[in-house]
Amino acid sequence: MTTFEAIILGLVQGLSEFLPVSSSGHLVLAQSLLGLAHEGLVFEVVVHVATLVSVLAFYHRRVGELVVGVLRGRADAWRYGMKLVVASLPAVVVVLLFGAFFEAQFESMAVVGLSLLLTGWMLWTTQRSAPHARLEEPSWLAALGIGCAQALAILPGISRSGATVAAALALGVRPVAAAEFSFMMSVIAITGAAVRLLMNFEPVTEAQASALLWGGMVALVSGIGAIWLFVQLLRGQAFHRFAYYTWAVGGGILAWLLLT
Repeated sequence: MTTFEAIILGLVQGLSEFLPVSSSGHLVLAQSLLGLAHEGLVFEVVVHVATLVSVLAFYHRRVGELVVGVLRGRADAWRYGMKLVVASLPAVVVVLLFGAFFEAQFESMAVVGLSLLLTGWMLWTTQRSAPHARLEEPSWLAALGIGCAQALAILPGISRSGATVAAALALGVRPVAAAEFSFMMSVIAITGAAVRLLMNFEPVTEAQASALLWGGMVALVSGIGAIWLFVQLLRGQAFHRFAYYTWAVGGGILAWLLLT
């Protein structure tokens, strides 16, 4: 992998991991349309860790409060933490039972296109649900429902952040709290993905080190920027406008497949 490829894929990963446009779908699209080489297992681990650091950097105060609260035995911290665990269970079950099926879908641009259209629909629903959402955190049942939305987002083209926030808003969680819960969930999801990849980690050569470093740095910085923009759009009730983008890209992919 060249440094240029690493920078491009790092930027795509950092922005699309947190903006509601699907990182998996955009990585597949970038490699297919731009002719970039497959990023490889080492690069996947690097950008996963970089985006994890993005979340921890942006929400460092909240993460610190939760960790301290859990260590001190505070009921509210334990409750919130356990809801995050409950929300993470559906994706774990889906990966264990249907992992091979979902991995196979990454080879299909048609799946990416259709999934992006579905992502757009989910984003569009938030303009109706967001103004009526008032809860500071999800109920136990809502946490499970948000987790099911995250499990669906294993499909390339379904945005994890978009699906989980749309589900949280529909279940009554106010916008900023919905974003926080979604990104706290991503800490568990990204950590799990990185650990899974590390089980088959490839040795890093000296020639790869520079490209990996650049890709990771770009993913980290762009990830922080993407989270900030994500939260600002939710506060400004403009979140649903990302639907136009996902519909345009999804429709463009399907049209391209039909015409080629």
